[in-house]
Amino acid sequence: MKFVDKIKELKKQKNAIILAHYYQTGDIQDIADYVGDSLGLSQKASEAKCDRIVFAGVYFMAETAKILNPKAKVLIPDREAGCSLADSCPPDRFADFLKQYPDYTVISYINCSAAIKTMSDIIVTSSNAVSVVESFPKDQKIIFAPDRNLGGYINRLTGRDMVLWDGTCEVHDILSTEKIIQLTMAHPDAKLIAHPECRAQVLELASFVGSTNEMIRFTRTDSSEKFIVATESGIIHQMKKESPGKEFIIVPSDESCACNDCPYMKMNTMEKIYRCLADESPEVQLDEDTIVRASVPILRMLELSKPGR
Repeated sequence: MKFVDKIKELKKQKNAIILAHYYQTGDIQDIADYVGDSLGLSQKASEAKCDRIVFAGVYFMAETAKILNPKAKVLIPDREAGCSLADSCPPDRFADFLKQYPDYTVISYINCSAAIKTMSDIIVTSSNAVSVVESFPKDQKIIFAPDRNLGGYINRLTGRDMVLWDGTCEVHDILSTEKIIQLTMAHPDAKLIAHPECRAQVLELASFVGSTNEMIRFTRTDSSEKFIVATESGIIHQMKKESPGKEFIIVPSDESCACNDCPYMKMNTMEKIYRCLADESPEVQLDEDTIVRASVPILRMLELSKPGR
């Protein structure tokens, strides 16, 4: 914890805040000014009254913060902290794909690059994707990108027939039904909860499907004392903080460990947070045209996500 005091001092000196995703390590979550899922982080980034934002997450999240708060200097602890899902949707290929569907509304999951956001009509997160899709008429022609698992889940839930881009998150897509069935048999008193980025076969087994924030809330309010968790392992830190008397079992990515870590999320460290604050680098920089065009679908999402909408 040798960097905690240094980071706190630099935050004061530089009028900075730290935003962290639930998939960060526990020490990073504990020093952050706000910890949340993509929707909450977007809302906090847009509201932040500061000169600098350190985004402890992956690069597309830091880009979103810059789009929503262009006057702030947005820093990311490791420039190489990417995202397998965002990488699965290259802008040039997506642009060619859209030409096949010229009269379709483009709904893109927030886990995509700024370039993909500029081609989108509205952005969604796993927290609001279903409600946003249902805000459109039933006969609306829709493309959903880049996560085919989330898009398929929404199609099944809403009865839609959205055209899906064929992308996935490697952390969620790798989880096997075989391992989950083994865990549920070993822990019959546990409820399986899953993120909608998981494959359909996994979601069909779950007692609850929801975003990271919704999963945390479910474990806090549900009467069960034990949960099998099908998502990235960083979420367990907040679950234990909010429900210290309950037991959480993460679905492992393979037989070699009892974890399911996103290699990109875990590239961030306390030392890197200190260094990026001290050096004010790496900085996320986007041209004005990208910021303006990408902000339109994101702000549309935030407006639809306001309480009472």
